[in-house]
Amino acid sequence: METTFLFKANIKVSNPIEVGDVGIGIRRIIPIIGGTVEGESINGSILLGGADYQIIRYDGVTEALAQYVIETNDGVPIYVVNKGYRHGPKEIIDKIISGEQVPDGSYYFKTTPTFETSSDRYAFLNKMIIIGEGIRRPNDVEISFFQVN
Repeated sequence: METTFLFKANIKVSNPIEVGDVGIGIRRIIPIIGGTVEGESINGSILLGGADYQIIRYDGVTEALAQYVIETNDGVPIYVVNKGYRHGPKEIIDKIISGEQVPDGSYYFKTTPTFETSSDRYAFLNKMIIIGEGIRRPNDVEISFFQVN
């Protein structure tokens, strides 16, 4: 399978809202407070108002469901729904959850985003399979997005 790099998003996040144990795991909501998008064909900002709705399952896997809006440099809004999984050694995941820095590549963090836009210029996003590879840092999430060819 071949992929083509599309863009990298640096998503700024605020402190988690800890809902607690909801029966299937620990529910956390991570507010998205901004960020940037940089790539060959897509550049812009991530708008305030999104969030990542997480369940930290009892088996240690975090199920992420992030929803946010990219505004391109030419003023086009693109709605993003990004689902994914993050897991790894318990000591690494515990550090991530507590807001500590961990080495890149020390855990698994992959996503399957979908996009919605009314712009002809970016309409390819509405109909392509795209995958993401993430890095969680204390104050942001970096995701590289790749189109599956």
